Amino acid sequence: MDRREIAALLAYIGRLDPRTIRIGGEARDQLDQWDELLGDVPMATPHGWDARAAARQRIRTSQYPILPADIARPWESYRRDRLGRHTDPTPSVDPDDQAAWTSELVGTRRAVATGSAQPAQYRAITSGRIDPELKARLREVGSCIPPGARAALAPYRPARAAREAAVAQGQPDALGVRCAWCQAQVGEPCRRRRIGPDDGARGTAPRATPHPSRLDLATARQAQETEQVQQPAMA
Repeated sequence: MDRREIAALLAYIGRLDPRTIRIGGEARDQLDQWDELLGDVPMATPHGWDARAAARQRIRTSQYPILPADIARPWESYRRDRLGRHTDPTPSVDPDDQAAWTSELVGTRRAVATGSAQPAQYRAITSGRIDPELKARLREVGSCIPPGARAALAPYRPARAAREAAVAQGQPDALGVRCAWCQAQVGEPCRRRRIGPDDGARGTAPRATPHPSRLDLATARQAQETEQVQQPAMA
């Protein structure tokens, strides 16, 4: 803020809190003090900062006369928040030109910190609705994992590999039901218990193959679903 803007801010504050009004030489001293402490603080920015709003909030929530620090502190918090949410975009200049590269980075950060530009943030992964075109594409290719990558991952996830092989051959999906033996939930591999010398369970380890009872349950469920599909067709 320049002296004219600071004078306007002091006049605004004086209307809200008459205790801050000064006259004569005291008014000049007050203006000099505020100009010295708030010369690098803008009156307002295009993206959310307004010194008048900060002053109004301070007067509303405190019984003590406002000080220049009561404007400077919210401004510093505003700057830190914006820089904390900013991720430097790749400069558009030649990366071999170190001076130009650094100058553009500094300029972008300064614009974000002073409220002239919005922080550049990486796009986050959300849990929103899946694009219908993406669903159609996944149905077409069968999976978002390429076959080569799936084959390379098979030794490191044997339970999933066995499940995918069984489903591909038309066999029942054992991991599609809950295991009544080890209590493994749907989608999780069965686990074998490690028994200690005192016959107590010391831990569990995942099995590459499901328990027979789980496979029997999956087979019965597949048969039931097949029967339900065939009945309307026969009718």
